Amino acid sequence: MIAFLAFGVLPLIGVVLLSFTTWDGIGRIVPSGLDSWRAVLSNPGLPHALWVTFLIMALSWVFQTPLSILLGTFLAGQQRYRGLLAVIFFVPLLLSSAAIAIAYKALLDPNFGLGAGVGIDALVQDWLGRPGLALGVVVFVISWQFIPFHSLIYQGGVRQIPTTLYEAAQIDGAGRVRSFFSITLPQLRNTIITSSTLITVGSLTFFDLIFVLTAGGPGDATRVLALDMYITGFRGNLMGPASAIAVILVLVGLGLALLLQRLGGGSATASQLEGA
Repeated sequence: MIAFLAFGVLPLIGVVLLSFTTWDGIGRIVPSGLDSWRAVLSNPGLPHALWVTFLIMALSWVFQTPLSILLGTFLAGQQRYRGLLAVIFFVPLLLSSAAIAIAYKALLDPNFGLGAGVGIDALVQDWLGRPGLALGVVVFVISWQFIPFHSLIYQGGVRQIPTTLYEAAQIDGAGRVRSFFSITLPQLRNTIITSSTLITVGSLTFFDLIFVLTAGGPGDATRVLALDMYITGFRGNLMGPASAIAVILVLVGLGLALLLQRLGGGSATASQLEGA
């Protein structure tokens, strides 16, 4: 509780207070009322940054969730080699986001990257110089890094499903596909809600990977709200408006988390108890 108050609650209170001030990050902090909020809310770039943030969030969820469920279900098996695969699949999560961005930036270089090196023309694209491709690359790299984490969550969820349900399904003649859609997915309902909450709220804080990979470009195609906050505060030296953007991020994240929990409904163990 002490650590949470010191590193969570107090900094949040400080950011809220800073959003009602004018400060360049070095000089004196001057109270300015709602000036920072007016500047942020009247900025035409704010709706665009919000749109890009929600777009990356939605695409990340669509891309990560099905693959994570399939990998998690696969890794929940008892075969020996699956333990080794689980370790290999988990490696991307151990790497630095900045290092991953640098590696992919080099691999996707149209002149010296992977496509030019192996002579595959389809890979020789201006991946980071075209808005649509750059957005797709960001979603792909984010998913590549975090699918292992969500696969681990689903692996734990699958292992909590009573084996008697699968035994009963086999007696009734259900195959693997039917058992997956009739037993596994319904029983993973709350696990899906938990994973979706982490994906959506985590998408609001993507900064380092996007900053290194595209710097918000081309143009503002990948300029998410977290990057907009950094540019406003540390490049524009406008800590008041940057703090206001940070508060907006907190409110959006809190609202999405509460919405997902409301959509999930029931208790934390409801999905496992339904079929028992």
